Amino acid sequence: MNIHRFSPSATLKPFIREYLIIEADEAIKTNTIPDTSIVLSFRISGEVSRANGTEKCALPLNAVAGLRNSSREFYYAQQTINLLVLLNEGGIKAFSKMPAHELFCESISTDNLFAAAELSLLSEQLAEKEDNNARVKVIEAFLIRKLIDNTPDMLIHYAVNSIKQQNGLVNVKDLVKSLPISLDPFEKRFRAVIGTTPKRYAGIIRLRNLISNRSAHNSLTETSLEAGYFDQAHFIKDFRLFTGQSPKDFFRLSRYW
Repeated sequence: MNIHRFSPSATLKPFIREYLIIEADEAIKTNTIPDTSIVLSFRISGEVSRANGTEKCALPLNAVAGLRNSSREFYYAQQTINLLVLLNEGGIKAFSKMPAHELFCESISTDNLFAAAELSLLSEQLAEKEDNNARVKVIEAFLIRKLIDNTPDMLIHYAVNSIKQQNGLVNVKDLVKSLPISLDPFEKRFRAVIGTTPKRYAGIIRLRNLISNRSAHNSLTETSLEAGYFDQAHFIKDFRLFTGQSPKDFFRLSRYW
C-alpha cells in the first residue's frame, strides 16, 4: 500500500488538513485509529470494505465518515485507489449544513451532502486522470464550487486549540470558565461543529499524542503516566478500544494510519 499526501490550496486550507491518495496494488487489510478529522472518501478504482463483526461490509463509492472513539479495519481489494479528504476540525460546516455530531461513528454515502449527478460527474473526471496531482486538482475544483460557509466558529476554534495545547489533558469545566458561555450550550455547540463531545475529542488528542510521541526508551507505565493515566487498567482499556490492540501488541506490530 502506498499513501501519497497533498496539501490543500490557500482557498481550502482553512477547512481541509490534507488529501491522501491510497493505492493498493495487492489486496490488503489496514487498521485506522480514531482521529479528529471528518473524512470525505472518493474511490477512483477497486473496492473498499469495512469489517463488521466477522463479515465485510462494502463501502459506498463515495462516502463521508464521522469521528469515532474506536479503531476500524478496512479491506482494500487489489488495484484499489482511494482519495481521502481529511477535514480540519469544523471543516464540514464549509460544505454542509448537517450537524457534525450526526456523523459520529457513521460512514454514509456522500450523496447525503452533494447531488448524486454531481458526484457521478466527479467520479468520471477522477477516473480519467492517471496522475495524482491532476486528481487533487479535480477534487479541489469540486470542493471550491461546493463551499457554502467560510465563517469559522471562533469560540470553538479557541476551545480546540486549548485542548490541543494541553495534549488532551484538560478539564472541560475548567475550560468553559475561560469562555463566555455556560457548560451545556458549549457542549451542544462543540458537538455540532466538531462531531463529538469536548471530553471525547480531548481523549482522541490525548491518545494520538501518546502514540505519536512515545519514546522507545520509556516503559509503557512511564508512557501512560506522561499521558495522565494513573490507573494502568484504565489506560489499557482505553488504549485497546482506541487501537483494537493492547499497548504491547500495538507498539510491536501495528501498521496504522
